[in-house]
Amino acid sequence: MFYPLMSIVLLAAVCSWFFLRALVPLLRRCLLDQPNARSSHCQATPRGGGVCFVILTLASSGTALLSGQVLVISSLPFLAAPLAVVGLIDDRHNLPIWLRYGVQLLTAALLIGYSPMIQRLAINAASASWLLLTVVAVLVIAVTAVINFTNFMDGVDGLVAGCMGVTIVALALSLSAPWPLWALVGSLLGFLLWNWSPAKVFMGDVGSTFLGAVFAGLVLQASSWPQAFGYLLVATPLLGDACFCVSRRFLAGQRVFQAHRLHLFQRLQQAGWPHARVSLTYIVATAMLAVVMLAGGLAWVFGLAVVELLVGVWLDQRVAVPFAVASK
Repeated sequence: MFYPLMSIVLLAAVCSWFFLRALVPLLRRCLLDQPNARSSHCQATPRGGGVCFVILTLASSGTALLSGQVLVISSLPFLAAPLAVVGLIDDRHNLPIWLRYGVQLLTAALLIGYSPMIQRLAINAASASWLLLTVVAVLVIAVTAVINFTNFMDGVDGLVAGCMGVTIVALALSLSAPWPLWALVGSLLGFLLWNWSPAKVFMGDVGSTFLGAVFAGLVLQASSWPQAFGYLLVATPLLGDACFCVSRRFLAGQRVFQAHRLHLFQRLQQAGWPHARVSLTYIVATAMLAVVMLAGGLAWVFGLAVVELLVGVWLDQRVAVPFAVASK
């Protein structure tokens, strides 16, 4: 089983690399990201490159479904596809927030509806519909938060692609996921070769929202709530940074959804860390959580997540440009 999966990863990586090689000139003409005061890059760089791993993953999932491999996990990329379409349009035309969030709500509802934990809860809580509605409402907020947080964190070369690649590998192993998820891993690897510092292309909203939705869908495929929580904790470096930053900006009276450079990863870069160092720090931290989750379960991954959050606080206070200074 190992060698066929690795062959799929390698083939998808090669296809992704060549796909982007052909696509980048078009993106440079149509979706060129000009640097501004809030950018972490200095040169105009095309965005929207995430369309490569979206298309390759959808093609892989479609092939699996047409061949009779009707598994929920194989369908997850299709549930996230509307977000990718809206994200691609938004990369060019800046769609209104209500439209983007409406599609996120629809995606969250679909992902939750396909969760085995929710399906069991719906059966067991038939006489207590309030419990089911409460859980669903909390999960809708959580799923849309994961989608947005993943999008917020796409600000340094290789960060989201690297961290999400590691996270999806861990969840795919734990869930014994079918081969289309490994095609996603491979296509992310091919994309990362173009996105690593200095990036030749950015994934854009088309890629970041798609990855956030697929990740949330995989978490919801867990067999139990503790297992789902353990899966979620693997993404602590990404989600923890985003969550703390949003909370901090809210308490400071800032507009939470306005573009900024206040995430820890951005302030580390402002303090002189190269893009590659920032991304490798987050990727290695994610990989450590992935290994601990696979080897030790919830208790171990929870403990390591707490330690990494404390390290993040230390970096925030001792290394990064201070939040108050970066806010000016």
